[in-house]
Amino acid sequence: MDLRKLKTLIDLVSESNISELEITEADGKVRIVKSDGSAAGVPAGMQMMAVPAPVAAAPVAAAAPVAAAAPVAAAPAPVVQTGHIVTSPMVGTFYRASSPNAKPFADVGGQIKEGEPICIIEAMKIMNEIDSDKTGTITKILCENGQPVEFGQPLFVVE
Repeated sequence: MDLRKLKTLIDLVSESNISELEITEADGKVRIVKSDGSAAGVPAGMQMMAVPAPVAAAPVAAAAPVAAAAPVAAAPAPVVQTGHIVTSPMVGTFYRASSPNAKPFADVGGQIKEGEPICIIEAMKIMNEIDSDKTGTITKILCENGQPVEFGQPLFVVE
């Protein structure tokens, strides 16, 4: 679902007197829940977190010229993930559980089934359950709890 369509749906829900809307399409499922405007509807610890801005590095002085005979170090090869990669369908904040004290939806080594919730991504104070698109075993979790994620960012590796 493209962002323009998602924004239109959010605007329609916020302007109407309905409190929840769920739409399932071929490319995914979206559930929009209208809050009462306070943070009371959001579980403690699941509210938006401020992420510190990166600190700019100080300029480095020019290094002395390197001798022509010195070998050039090869750049490390990029790590290739094996297995199926579950990616983020939206921009938001990644959470492994429905609340801070709850058991995570998925752990490394855990079995998951297609359509089963594996994490939550909070976007615009809306908690969106992300379902697995493949049955298998979680071999790697690529995001930390509370970490901001981008659209298409890898979240899990499933084999």
